[in-house]
Amino acid sequence: MIQITSSTAFSHDQLTCTGVLLANLGTPDAPTPAALRRYLAEFLWDPRVVELPRPLWWLILHGIILRIRPARSARKYRVIWTEDGSPLLAIGRRQTVAVAAALRQRCPGPVRVALGMRYGNPSIASALAELRDAGARRLLVLPLYPQYSAATVASTFDAVTAELRRWRWLPELRLITHYHDDPAYLDALAASIRAARAEQSGERLLFSFHGLPKRNLLAGDPYHCECHKTARLVAERLVLQEDQWAVAFQSRFGRAEWLQPYTSELLAAWARAGIKRVDVICPGFAADCLETLEEIALENRAVFLAAGGEHYRYIPALNDAPTHIDMLTRLIVRHAAGWPEFDPDHDPVVTAAERLAGQTRALAMGAKV
Repeated sequence: MIQITSSTAFSHDQLTCTGVLLANLGTPDAPTPAALRRYLAEFLWDPRVVELPRPLWWLILHGIILRIRPARSARKYRVIWTEDGSPLLAIGRRQTVAVAAALRQRCPGPVRVALGMRYGNPSIASALAELRDAGARRLLVLPLYPQYSAATVASTFDAVTAELRRWRWLPELRLITHYHDDPAYLDALAASIRAARAEQSGERLLFSFHGLPKRNLLAGDPYHCECHKTARLVAERLVLQEDQWAVAFQSRFGRAEWLQPYTSELLAAWARAGIKRVDVICPGFAADCLETLEEIALENRAVFLAAGGEHYRYIPALNDAPTHIDMLTRLIVRHAAGWPEFDPDHDPVVTAAERLAGQTRALAMGAKV
């Protein structure tokens, strides 16, 4: 049975606002096998992530994977862990603060921003509770995945709606499903690449995206197409010839065929073919994390150099760069159009009068405010 909940800070004269949920994949609480086991158990049990029959997958997950992978993953996380903890979480917090500050400058009404992770902490449920307690009556969900996939964006929506099922007062809800071809996003990527290659460009530029099983593409997931569109539009902005850039996919898991070419195999093939200098960027990641800082910046560097390459450069994610924050802010403003807090004619005096009227009516009916 679902227990219906209300805001712990609810008052009939509460000032309302728009809530913005920035959502990302997640991170373990610590670079330890125990923390990784908890994190991976939640992540890999999501039916959006692994589309296998639950009884069979439960046996594989708990009988094999969670006995082996946590210790291996913990060693990798320890390599990238910082004084601020997980890079993904630290960057996500900076993004949240920066986007909130930018929205205060642009919006005539109050807007609150919270960070929620699909797996791990801070959870999407805790972020939504934070927004609810702040009086959010309108909710905009921005999953930080430029390219849509059911395994990421749809899974985020699942978590949001699962929490909202418990709310007494549902907010208006909008979901940004992708922004893979947003001009500001493409411009920010192109500017980041130009800055990194200002002194010397690699002979090839590789756009490496997180992989997905090939069956997802065949079943209708648009992720593969959106990745290629992002790369093509950025390459056009950089005036690159077709033989100067490519798309590949990383982070494959399991024995099934995934989207190809695989990043590590393509890098090795380039090096063996005589390509000495490459630049790699991961446009699908809004913040640097294990898959970029360890897998791409370190593991794949070793692959390229071992195969005969000489110069390998990883170009960081957009993270909390001003161009990225500005792009995310503009995206939010555009998708929240029509809501009071984003209306240039928003009148705080009228809002205050409505709050007072609501309090008066509630008191007359015996409510406590």
